[in-house]
Amino acid sequence: MRWDAPSLLDVPPDARPRIERSALVRVHGALTCYEVRARTALERTPEGWGLSPYRGCAQACRYCSVRRGHRYLGLDVGGDFDSRIVVRTDIVRRLRAELASRWDGEHVTVGVGGDCYQGAEDIYRLMPGLVTVLREAGAPFTVHTKSRLILRDADLLAATPGAGVVVSVAFVDDRIRRSVEPGAHSAQKRLELVAELNGRGVACGVAMAPILPLLTDSPDQLAATVRRVADAGAVSLVPHVLRLPAGAREWYLAWLGEHHPALVPRYGELYAKGADAEAGYVRRVTDQVLQLAARYGMGRVRPEQPLPLALPRRAQLTLL
Repeated sequence: MRWDAPSLLDVPPDARPRIERSALVRVHGALTCYEVRARTALERTPEGWGLSPYRGCAQACRYCSVRRGHRYLGLDVGGDFDSRIVVRTDIVRRLRAELASRWDGEHVTVGVGGDCYQGAEDIYRLMPGLVTVLREAGAPFTVHTKSRLILRDADLLAATPGAGVVVSVAFVDDRIRRSVEPGAHSAQKRLELVAELNGRGVACGVAMAPILPLLTDSPDQLAATVRRVADAGAVSLVPHVLRLPAGAREWYLAWLGEHHPALVPRYGELYAKGADAEAGYVRRVTDQVLQLAARYGMGRVRPEQPLPLALPRRAQLTLL
């Protein structure tokens, strides 16, 4: 595997992005939003169905595994992914039609192309409509987010049978968070979010994702994170070690080389076979987390919360 990655820009810097041929472009402060009509709402994933009102994410997590999709829009996987957001403005209408025509009853994961409660949602307010349509269809679904904006819709989610939320809290070291998740809330705020959602009747679990090799995987760090997740009252905890598919790999390793250059050779060894870290390492870290979860009275999914709250492996979905 090459670690001297090619340029993150796949088009000349003065070229007009392909997405602009079919989108209405609006600028909202630091965000450029491309308003488009969705070709489809529901996308097949290995775990069921995926649903994404937005592509790209202003939370700017360096490791985000869906960055690659921006290349097909004529955008880069780095700063463009963080600041140029595709907004599927008619997705509520499309979802209603597809739930009636092609949905087969399987679980729907909301937010696989970018956080569905990122800043753009405060402008476009697509999620209340999507939740309402899912509820009307009786579709079980899980929303994945790092954002406290979801509290705006907490009453709607609490009144929706089959709804669940997973909040990502991979580590509690805020120094690392400020560097690798610069647009996301602190771990403390996310843990408070978990507690508040559960307190308001919204089943909320935690994805400990991604655990960063050599940065957040020490026994003390893992124990501190699991303990605080348990204290927050999460109904489930599922650990995931960092994946580095194309797109995420280049952007994350550029950050690693700048901030932790001594770790780059070891990453080359861990990820020598592709996007997943060496199997023995993944198994060892995952087992540690699950043992800690058991110690603090948690499991993958608690009996009183049967929803499939595990974080799905990201699949490449239709872009628009």
